[in-house]
Amino acid sequence: MKKLTLTIYVLLLALTTSFGQELNLPVFTQYLADNNFVVSPTYAGIGDNVKLRANGLTQWVGIKGAPDNQSFYGDVRIADRTGVGLSLYNDRNGNTIQTGAKFSFAHHLILDYYAKMYLSLGISYNLNNFRIDTSNFISYNDQGVPIDFDAYVTDERRTTNHNFDVGALFRLKGYFLSFNVNNVLDKDFDQNLRKLEPSLLLNYQFYTGYTFRGPKKSGLEFEPSMFMQMFSSDKRSSTDVNFKFRKYNRYEDYYWAGISYRFLNDQFFKPLNVGPMVGFKKSIFYFGYAYQITTNDLSGYNSGTHVVTIGLDFLQGISNCPCTQDPVHH
Repeated sequence: MKKLTLTIYVLLLALTTSFGQELNLPVFTQYLADNNFVVSPTYAGIGDNVKLRANGLTQWVGIKGAPDNQSFYGDVRIADRTGVGLSLYNDRNGNTIQTGAKFSFAHHLILDYYAKMYLSLGISYNLNNFRIDTSNFISYNDQGVPIDFDAYVTDERRTTNHNFDVGALFRLKGYFLSFNVNNVLDKDFDQNLRKLEPSLLLNYQFYTGYTFRGPKKSGLEFEPSMFMQMFSSDKRSSTDVNFKFRKYNRYEDYYWAGISYRFLNDQFFKPLNVGPMVGFKKSIFYFGYAYQITTNDLSGYNSGTHVVTIGLDFLQGISNCPCTQDPVHH
């Protein structure tokens, strides 16, 4: 009976997430791995001149068919105040698969040179491919002859969707505030054939925080931050409350650690997940690991969500414009 209850629960979650999968790719703690470009195109070109990140995310380890995601993020400065970026992703949730790319552009403005006040504007063009893996919908009889498992699903339902994200980023010394409007266009498809899928993909994201130094010559940086997302289709919203610190050495290498707490905005004391993060940067190489403890009814059946990030940062300091430098450690 317990196994049957788990099966039904996972099935309902998979169905719910499948219909909303194109609303937004899962954002867990990848952006906290010193890669803010994950949540906003406005960060393209800020920091090291070339920043590359590859992420592997496995959700609810131990449950068959649980969500799994691989992604790549890269951004580069192409002028003193301009940056471009590329995102590639492969997301699987049960039998639904989404792959795609984002092409981003950002321009950075100096509002006040002496106060270190900057404004960045960004835009992304999104290309999403969505399909159903029908190979699991076929069973075989005793003679080894294939039998259709579900006559209703007759093809992969493959679709391609084009969309745009726009955003603005305000920075004042160590403070930052990012606002993004994602998927500004409604999805175009035949409502008569796909009545259960949402056509309104619009969602909003806020990301804010403050980076400040610790005691003099300690090499410490602290960064409390908050990330909030709201969907227009059903008014769902969630918030991450985060805290991390970095410890630098004299060679500009560092290690870091932190913690993240995610909750629905009407259920602050009922977290969706919570977990620690650690990582380091040595020369141009970057590594990060995050673990999130599941706190819903699936907690007894899985070992949590694991996120691994590896990356490269190089050609730092090629631009003299302060609006493209990291906020504190310069």
